[in-house]
Amino acid sequence: MGSNNRTGEGEGTLLARIEAPTARREFLRWSGTAAAVALLAGCSDDNTRSIVEVQPPPVVPPVDPQNPTNAPGVTLNFANDFGILNFAFALEQLEAAFYTQVVATPYNGITDQERRVMIDLRDHEIIHREFFRAAITALAPAGTLIGNLTPNFTNINFGSRESVLGASQMFEDLGVAAYNGAARFLQSADLLAIAGKIVSVEARHAAAIRDLIRPRSNNYAPDAFDQALPPSRVLAAADPFVQNPITVTNAPAGF
Repeated sequence: MGSNNRTGEGEGTLLARIEAPTARREFLRWSGTAAAVALLAGCSDDNTRSIVEVQPPPVVPPVDPQNPTNAPGVTLNFANDFGILNFAFALEQLEAAFYTQVVATPYNGITDQERRVMIDLRDHEIIHREFFRAAITALAPAGTLIGNLTPNFTNINFGSRESVLGASQMFEDLGVAAYNGAARFLQSADLLAIAGKIVSVEARHAAAIRDLIRPRSNNYAPDAFDQALPPSRVLAAADPFVQNPITVTNAPAGF
């Protein structure tokens, strides 16, 4: 845990630290997931591993949308790049919980093809979520990682194809806009490269869902340039789906 307390080291050396054999072993031990390490290894060179090469994560218990709880508050501190990582971690938690629920309780009339898409999206989002959890835990000062969020999906009818696909499109479009909008606040070129690799996958998710809604139309990519939203607008859009009160500190200019 010693390296967790380093203060004065720039985020630009994050991947260099992970590349060291000792750091890799510690990273794996802290994270508890081989998927996150595999993703990091792929992001450090030009041969990024595909999703089929990564051991699928275990299925997490679905969130009960009808049983809300008093969720603790969460603070996003944007004083450095780790604030952006926590911001992404929060969004990936939300998406992973959503697709876990969809797979656990499929909507009426779901086809085998649609079920496979939902399983793939669930596994992608869980890997993204666990990547951020592992990276922040291993590389940031102790206590930096935010806690687990409690979703609020009471406004989504998981038995309705229209409701589920509409929510999915909203989450995926929001995720793409969130990464695009937050990228300019990252100081680390390594982290910017990783964010670019994740947002490209999120955009494929958005295209796949849009094609399920309106097959063989230009809905899969209606615009030549995707939207970029500042974190403040992303958090406002996500707020109805998260029970935890979220506080922001050290917001950068343009937030």
